[in-house]
Amino acid sequence: MTTKKALKVVLVEPAGTINIGSVARLCENFSVNELRLVSPKCDYLAQESKKMAVKGIKILEDAKVYKDLNSALSDCSRIIATCGRKDHGEIPLSSNKDALCWALESKREENIALVFGREDRGLSNEELLKANKVISLNTNENYPSLNLSHAVAIVLHQFNQINKIDLIKPSKIISPPANLIKLEDCINDTGTLLLEIGFLMKHTYKAKMKKIKQLLIRAEIKDDEVALIRGIISQTRWAIKNKKLE
Repeated sequence: MTTKKALKVVLVEPAGTINIGSVARLCENFSVNELRLVSPKCDYLAQESKKMAVKGIKILEDAKVYKDLNSALSDCSRIIATCGRKDHGEIPLSSNKDALCWALESKREENIALVFGREDRGLSNEELLKANKVISLNTNENYPSLNLSHAVAIVLHQFNQINKIDLIKPSKIISPPANLIKLEDCINDTGTLLLEIGFLMKHTYKAKMKKIKQLLIRAEIKDDEVALIRGIISQTRWAIKNKKLE
């Protein structure tokens, strides 16, 4: 990458040593800053993995392991997740070009995460909702499933091409979207309040809060705006409590 941005490739629960080693090699091929593994289901430092990594062996050995996806994304300001399903309808897909250009739109030094799911079932809807943008790869509809390392190779190639030929020319520092952890804390706090005041019911809570989260992600809400919402919630709770005491 020619940009100052740090690119992190995040693999969620990878199960194959060959795939992990191949992805480490790809990270070296495309100058990826870091490989992150979320609860790997195999010994990622197995001899088979090291053999596949070739010159990416240092990236493999320095890979960071996390217990959950939130921890792996906590310092990333722009998150792009990959999805093999194109017709689930619950989560809007962005074009690869638009999403990858968006990741590079600011001069600000940021951590960008490219998130890839499990070999057998990809990412869950809940995991996809942690991303600012979700992309999919166009494959034969009769056999849409791609090998994990092949999917990583395609996305990194596209990212590199967009960056290299300078399709976008950042002209200013643009504030990044809100931090994932702060946003999810805010959403959970909001949901609790909405249950307390009877706006939401327990049996519809999950579906309604998913829509609220999608709305906030699409709006690319910023950290200071999240703080504003948290302040409104806190003041509302204070007012409700003091009203009852009157």
